[in-house]
Order: sequence, then C-alpha cells, then structure tokens
Amino acid sequence: MTPALLELRGVAVDAGGRAILAVEHLAIDPGETVAVLGANGAGKSTLLRVAGGLRAHDRGEVLVHGRVAARAEARAIAAAVLQRPLLRRGSVRANVETGLRFRRVPAAERRRRASGWLERLGLAAIAEQPAASLSGGEAQRVSLARALALGPELLLLDEPFGALDAPTRAELLADLRDLLAATGTAALLVTHDRHEAAAVADRIAILHAGQLRQLGATATVLEHPADADCARLLGFENVLGPALAGRLLGHPAPHPVAVRAADVRVAERGDGIGRVERVLPFGARSRLVVVVDGERIQAEVPAAARVDPGVRIDVALDAASVRPLPGNAS
Repeated sequence: MTPALLELRGVAVDAGGRAILAVEHLAIDPGETVAVLGANGAGKSTLLRVAGGLRAHDRGEVLVHGRVAARAEARAIAAAVLQRPLLRRGSVRANVETGLRFRRVPAAERRRRASGWLERLGLAAIAEQPAASLSGGEAQRVSLARALALGPELLLLDEPFGALDAPTRAELLADLRDLLAATGTAALLVTHDRHEAAAVADRIAILHAGQLRQLGATATVLEHPADADCARLLGFENVLGPALAGRLLGHPAPHPVAVRAADVRVAERGDGIGRVERVLPFGARSRLVVVVDGERIQAEVPAAARVDPGVRIDVALDAASVRPLPGNAS
C-alpha cells in the first residue's frame, strides 16, 4: 500500500495556555486535493503552516511518504501560495524565477522552467513588465507560477483567491484544477468558502475551534454535515431542534436537522404559524427572517413576491430537503 504523501498524527499547537490546533489524523495522498474549510480563527492557517514545515508543533508527528519528518523535509516537498501575493521588485519573469534562484538552479534552467509556467498561466505576454504594475488576478497567477516552477509534490494554498472579484476567482479556480490534474501535484487548500472547496477538492475537512469535525468526499460532506457547526459552514442557514423540525415536517423528527433557506417553503396566510420579522434584499431573491414558536427561521423567496415585515406566513419543510444532525447540535 502506497503511503500518504503527507500525514498529520496527533498534531497539536498550543498558544496562550490552550490548544489552538488539535488534529488527530489528516492525510493527503499523492495527487490529491484536500480543502480545509473553516471560519476565521478556526486554525486553518496554523494547520497549513504545520503541514508545510513553516511552524513547529507542540505534540504529534508529521510524516512525509510514511516516515516521520523534520520541518525541513516537509518544506522540501511543498510550495506555498498566500492570500496576498508577495512579489519582489523586478519583472514578472524575475518573480517567477525567485524560488528557483533561492534553490540555486542554474540560470538557463531557471529561464526554461519559468518560461513554461509563464505560458501555462497566461503570463507570457507580460513577462517583462514590472510586477508592481499587475492587477490582483495577475499577481496571484505569478504566485502560482512561482510555486509550480519549483515542481513541488504538494501545493499549500492559504485562501489565495479571497481578495479577488468573482469572475477572476472562478477563472483561477478552473485553471488551478486543470493544472493540478495535469501535473499530478497534490494540494492542501484552506478556505472559508465552500464554493472554492467544491470547485477543486477531492475531499473536504471541516475545522472548527482547532479540531477536525468532519472529513470525507467533497460531495458527501457538502450535503451531509456531521453536526450543527459543520452545517452552518456548509451554508445550511437553519439548524432546528427536533420539536420545531417535526412540526414543520408534519411528522416526528428524532434529531435536530439542518436546512438551507432556499429549501424552506413559505406561503403568506392570515393564520400562518410564523410572523415575518425582517426582509433582507439579495437582488432577485429576498431572505425572510420568520419567527415560529419563538425561533427564527430563514427562508428565500423571489424579490417580486414583495413580502412585508409583520405579515403572518405558513412555513413547511420537505423531508428531502432536510439533513439530520445526529452529532453535536450546539
């Protein structure tokens, strides 16, 4: 059996007298992309830095190709792309060659490898331009080219697309997915955006308060959260207790459930069980905050429906749209 490319076993990092990261087990196979999804402060960047040998851990082991590795060994297989591109003075080409220069790759080989990645990432036409003149999307492409020119086995991605506009982000995500597949490079992506994770990851790990709460195939994790915290990170705006869930479903619910606002059915009616507390406009859709039995439920309706605060409304759920939460429902 081929060992994992990188593996974390019982890894913990302490700060201020408490564990800010405690990962029992996480492995990345050669050529696999794993996305670590979590809110700000969940410990995502700490995990990434430990995995790449950029930060020491207080307990546990980091393994490379099945062997316990020192931090330098983890750094040797990886290259990082950060949220804010760190570009040096000089041309785009000089920036792409930076890592190769630090590794003392001969000049002719540096130029050959840099030219290949400039071409693949659509930067060849601006190779001699000053890096300081680039747009955000171009600068992040330079960061990717610089990292991939090193030929890493593992690409570490620390929310690299968070500052980009939506069209640029979508294009870069598609290019990244294709490049990883073409090169067989593994990747560890940390992000708070489930859509980014869905676009590129083979598996998703959900990190909450420094602990891995869920790990599995991307499609499974996205639609079947393990607990309430995971559900909220995955875009399930509503986490309902068994009593209210049962009332809205029309049959008993043995567990709390999660349901997205878009899957809540509503109909305005004078004797409805809910009262609209707020209406939040989101372009073509409106988000309703509805109070039922003292609890707030979010629902979505077309903006043209023109629902007003204070009206009575019926609320119901379809069994197919809810996800049971047998785990911690805090």
